[in-house]
Amino acid sequence: MNGHSPADVGKPAGTGIDGLDVRGITVHFGGLIALDNVSLTAAARQVTGIIGPNGAGKTTLLNVLCGFVRPQSGSIAFGGRELSGMRPHRLAGMGIARTLQGIGLFSGLTVAENVMVGATTLAKAGFWSGLLGLPRSEADERRLREHALRALELVGVAEHADAKPDTLAHGLRKRVALARALVGGPRLLLLDEPASGLAESELGELGELITSLARQCTVVVIEHRMDLMMSICEEIFVLDFGKVIASGTPEQVQADPAVTAAYLGTEVAGDNTGAT
Repeated sequence: MNGHSPADVGKPAGTGIDGLDVRGITVHFGGLIALDNVSLTAAARQVTGIIGPNGAGKTTLLNVLCGFVRPQSGSIAFGGRELSGMRPHRLAGMGIARTLQGIGLFSGLTVAENVMVGATTLAKAGFWSGLLGLPRSEADERRLREHALRALELVGVAEHADAKPDTLAHGLRKRVALARALVGGPRLLLLDEPASGLAESELGELGELITSLARQCTVVVIEHRMDLMMSICEEIFVLDFGKVIASGTPEQVQADPAVTAAYLGTEVAGDNTGAT
């Protein structure tokens, strides 16, 4: 890690730090109800967690927030602006960024180029025009690379900028994916299983990084590593079978009988390995 803050990486797509307000979101796929009247909030300058067993609806909710899934009912507002019905590229342009549960890096590009893909909102001519050999200013190219290098430095992998992702260990590739989400200076950062595949010894540094990001943007995390979530989140919402069954501080959630019945139990109080 280094002295850079997330605000140093890219110019945010909006001004200020904003909260997220989700109201009555319902999603069904045929006869399957994936989300059932889900409401939650994520306050600015804090890390908000979403947990629950497999199939609880966590990833579907993230897909709704990113515009990949359109709910049958409900509303989403960010910074007081209604987001419902907006397509993913418009949401990205508003400063909403997401990491994937899978890493999702391009094997044919260098680490720096992968991060530059996430900086398209900063580019005047567009990153893909450069990859396709279309005209773009050298100044724009340099500027994007500078942003990418700062993002890589922030997550501690700048020395691998010119390497191909496939040559890096899993934990380093996860950091590259996070840098790609950070490079545009997001206002809302959605993290999908950021600790998946990481060793126990890596969780402390990851937790410190995520906590530091909340000083610059609203952070929402989906994660099954309960030890990490209990240490970084100020508020947690628990999903089970598509419904919010509990919410509160980590301590309140941990002590809630409904949560214990759903799936937590000894995973939090005991071995701290989390549940899948």
